[in-house]
Amino acid sequence: METDLRVLSDNEVTQVHERTLSILAATGVRVDTALGRKILKKAGADVNPTSHVVRFSRDLIEECLKQAPRKFTLGGRRPGWEFPMNENLCSLVADGGASFAMDNITGQRREANYADWLEATHMIDSLDDVGVYWAMVDPGFFQKSSGDYVNYLRQMMTNFSKHLQDSTHTVEESRWMLEVLGTVFGGKENVRKLKPFSFLITPISPMVFEAEHTDAYLEMVDWGIPVAIMPMPMMGGTSPASLISTILLANCETLAMLCLVQAASPGTPVIYAASPAIMDPYTGRFTGSEVEHGLMGAAVTEMARSYGLPVETSTGSTGHYQPGVRASYERSLNWVMATLSWPDLLVGPGQLGGSMLLSLEQLLIDVEVFRRCSRLSSGIDTRVKEWLEVDLAAVGHGGNFLSRRSTRDSLRNGEVYMTDYNARDSYETWSAAGKPSMMDELRPKVQEILKSHVSMPLAEEIECELVKIEQRAYEGIKVA
Repeated sequence: METDLRVLSDNEVTQVHERTLSILAATGVRVDTALGRKILKKAGADVNPTSHVVRFSRDLIEECLKQAPRKFTLGGRRPGWEFPMNENLCSLVADGGASFAMDNITGQRREANYADWLEATHMIDSLDDVGVYWAMVDPGFFQKSSGDYVNYLRQMMTNFSKHLQDSTHTVEESRWMLEVLGTVFGGKENVRKLKPFSFLITPISPMVFEAEHTDAYLEMVDWGIPVAIMPMPMMGGTSPASLISTILLANCETLAMLCLVQAASPGTPVIYAASPAIMDPYTGRFTGSEVEHGLMGAAVTEMARSYGLPVETSTGSTGHYQPGVRASYERSLNWVMATLSWPDLLVGPGQLGGSMLLSLEQLLIDVEVFRRCSRLSSGIDTRVKEWLEVDLAAVGHGGNFLSRRSTRDSLRNGEVYMTDYNARDSYETWSAAGKPSMMDELRPKVQEILKSHVSMPLAEEIECELVKIEQRAYEGIKVA
């Protein structure tokens, strides 16, 4: 049977839900966008015109939950690539927003730049385990003007061919995004059908929908774009100092935003993507190292499943600044908890130092961690053909099973996970080769991928149209 991890009992899941309903009815959420307040008031929420606090009734929340589709498929530009949500599959989402990068020649930390963004995007495009794009380094160098932003969109579409998940920050950016999406994917209705892009929206903890970012999303509501709702309450900082209260706050913020999304456009696909975290008590920073991130990541998956919603789970990062043992055991312990609860999407490989430092070598290590965790999740196969009692009887006492067809078939079919990173050579062979470390193995693998991977090009006519859109943006022409 498949491994099924639970960190919350059915009663505890029910308590989180019931307490969420109570908090949203009594305390509510401050909604800083006038358009958002108008939409929620029309849907039946109680809106205070002075404080801008919006309170939600049980009936409104439960009705909005019913409107969110349980199953849908994320698409991409790559022919034949799709990812069905809520179908017992799991894919990685690249971690994003690093300000620094580990130089792959000197091994030293430096400020991240465009070349790092491009290399990281090529890497995740090449790895089948990573189905969803995030900008792995902060693309601030693309955000100096509307033209720069459209240039970023064009390059994002060109260099990654699976599903894109990103945010816009202003209404103007949303309009450029929609024009680019329509150009690349053949118009609004094709975007609605294919779902190549999902919008990442992040309520501010505790309990605030800020205006500009929310209005940027509301500009896109009639395109049927899936919404990943990712509040990030930090225990002891922007959330009360217990794990369960942080999970509760994340659930409140997620359901409140879900209500706004469904009130604005009923039936919009929603991904439950709450990302509760822990504040390091000595520095006030997010490091991601704490093993309790794994518990909260699993709890998020369980809450989403209790609502029948697709789920995108984040389970911390690592506070260490070098790829290797410490970074890997921190991530492994956190990821195994989340993966055994089996979300649809798991964020995110490749970052160090509290998700502030990009390492392409760590990206490969993290993909290996995910593959091993996925094997644990698949559990022990107990179908009739796997008991092999016939083989046991045929070999008898004191024999071995090396020559049995079932032994070959078992190893070929994944009964035991096989990896390129296992040390199978003898000590003498390894020593004679200079005692290479895992990093010695990974650096040439990174370079090999970067040299060999070619991103799927856009059609020439689409590329020409995107260049025209970019030129209009640089000229300051507004999107209609």
